[in-house]
Amino acid sequence: MSRIAANPIPYWATAGKTRAVFDEAFADFRDIGFTAVKADVPDDMTAAAYRDWIGGYGLEPALSLFNSPFDETVTLADEVEKAKRFAATQAELGLDRTMISSMARPERLAQPAVGAGFDEARLTRAIDMCGEVCRALAAEGLRPLHHSHVGGVFETEHEITRLLDDLGPDVIGFGPDTGHLRWAGIEPAAFLRRYADRLGGIHLKDCFPDHLDARGLSYREATASKRLWAEPGLGVVDFDAVLAAIPADYDGDFMIEVDEPSVESKRESHRMSYAWARKALADRVTP
Repeated sequence: MSRIAANPIPYWATAGKTRAVFDEAFADFRDIGFTAVKADVPDDMTAAAYRDWIGGYGLEPALSLFNSPFDETVTLADEVEKAKRFAATQAELGLDRTMISSMARPERLAQPAVGAGFDEARLTRAIDMCGEVCRALAAEGLRPLHHSHVGGVFETEHEITRLLDDLGPDVIGFGPDTGHLRWAGIEPAAFLRRYADRLGGIHLKDCFPDHLDARGLSYREATASKRLWAEPGLGVVDFDAVLAAIPADYDGDFMIEVDEPSVESKRESHRMSYAWARKALADRVTP
């Protein structure tokens, strides 16, 4: 059975990735009922020490993410070496897959979700680079799953489908984020059905309608408004359709991710999300 996992991003996004910040997040997750957390091993900690650390809170490592801009600001050789190091750590934690994503193109952070500054040559190079990084991850024992994310080079439906279709299922699987798909104008359930046979992980994220069609805010401004991301069930993502599109034999986790809670308390945001997930996923996750 799958698990309900949590991503502590709202804890560290402004406060930084300190031990105290993560201790707060892990304690909250334990008390709420989560049993798994996105596996982000600090640079100064071994995989074994990290596993012991989260284990002290009753948590196990869950699907993480390898991020690269996949553009002219990085070299293939450097990204492949980074991927190998990342994969070795994840494999040591006992994980067999990872999400892989592209973020932080400046023009797309300034004007998100519309494919700003599209460049066919850049997209082709990014697909080729991503393919090589995927092969490097696979060689180290990790199955790469593309993770949709507004702000990166694979942002729009055209760009994501180009990546998945050009590389094919033998190179890259599918690990979507329902909120980022919806923000980019992609219907999550339909997209899940299209690539259901490649699904290996998923972030359950909801979004309010306020900024989905308003194009005057930057990525950070929209997120900070607290009217972009919503706790699952409060926004416009059709989760009945999303869950129906997930194959019965899906063997990945369901990760809750609310980058910027819509309520003031991070703990309350995760409590609300977990309560929703326990009900919505009752027949899909371990008790």
